[in-house]
Amino acid sequence: MTINIKGTNITLTRNLKDYIRDKIGSCQKFINTKFPPEVYVEIEKTTRHHRKGKIFRAEVNMVLPKKLIRVEAKRDDIYLAINEAKDLLQRELKQYKSKY
Repeated sequence: MTINIKGTNITLTRNLKDYIRDKIGSCQKFINTKFPPEVYVEIEKTTRHHRKGKIFRAEVNMVLPKKLIRVEAKRDDIYLAINEAKDLLQRELKQYKSKY
């Protein structure tokens, strides 16, 4: 599985990249295709005018045969956003696996 990581308004540290690869890479077991999927992960620090503090957004796009899976999570903590995106991705992959 190829994981491409992009950071918007945030500095991607080595630890953060390793954490993303570890969490998103754990979803590999739900995929049984001939070709390894391409995964695009975007981590972004956003602000909302009605909320105090930093809001982090984790978006994952996975290109699979016959389907593009996209999940997004927003949290106050970047690691919680990544974990929630991973959980949503696993749920979508289980549905994909049962269909195809």
